Amino acid sequence: MITRRTLLAAPSLAFAQSGVAPTRFQLACMTLPYSPFPLERALTGIKSSGYDFVAWGTSHRESGVAKPVMAIDAPPSEAAKLAARCRNMGLEPVMMFSTVNLEAANALDAHLRRIDQAAAAKLPFLLTFGRTMPGEYDTFVGNLKKIAPRAKQAGVMVLIKQHGGNTATGAHCARIVNEVAHESVKICYDAGNVLDYENHDPIADIQTCWRDIRAFNIKDHRNTPKDQDCGPGFGEIDHYKLFAPVMNTGLTIPLTFENIFEPLVPRPVAAEGVDALARRAKEYIETVLRGLQTVGA
Repeated sequence: MITRRTLLAAPSLAFAQSGVAPTRFQLACMTLPYSPFPLERALTGIKSSGYDFVAWGTSHRESGVAKPVMAIDAPPSEAAKLAARCRNMGLEPVMMFSTVNLEAANALDAHLRRIDQAAAAKLPFLLTFGRTMPGEYDTFVGNLKKIAPRAKQAGVMVLIKQHGGNTATGAHCARIVNEVAHESVKICYDAGNVLDYENHDPIADIQTCWRDIRAFNIKDHRNTPKDQDCGPGFGEIDHYKLFAPVMNTGLTIPLTFENIFEPLVPRPVAAEGVDALARRAKEYIETVLRGLQTVGA
């Protein structure tokens, strides 16, 4: 049981006790859980499930064919149009995927295009990652160093997240952020991937990198009875402990819901089933944050 005493005793909360303002969390459902359905249905479902913020996924089924949410070669004006479409529905877009690994041959050009799209859409965060396997580390870091100045100029922050290899944990990502050494490159923490890819404890891991976190990908993970990602609260990650280090950063931190599904059972075949899971995931995280905010009051 987490008590006020144990929270205040945590080394990670030294920052919280230094007078910094509470963190402002933005709960944003990704369109990714709605990938089998048209983008319009994803947006209406996210809004009807109680969200005010949205993160763009990768693709959606449109007339039976998978279509990118935003093609890499799309002009920035297309991103601005999609952002306006979201805002007209009462959804503020906060993040988009790069959809290109940072080690890829076209990574630099693709990321510069994505930054221009994000800037046109007034999206604050571009999410990216890679394999970052041995032999690819220098390319990964080198591309980030080239991308960072354009990101700063555009008012976009590039976020890397845990994705196996040399980015398997928050500690690995913090090393990369430190090496890039630019204010426009930070971390989007994905606790589910930390537990999944390396079977590493995200509660211990977040202590190594929480100062560099500017967003979260919300997903949980179970190792038993089946190794499987799932929605928050359905897995083995303690979200009270996970969020405790970042409750008083003074920052605005989006919590982007990437996986909202129940473990073990088949995923919903109807969009209404995804709506219900999106609503449940939001309510669960709201409960966690409300409790932590009360303890820290």
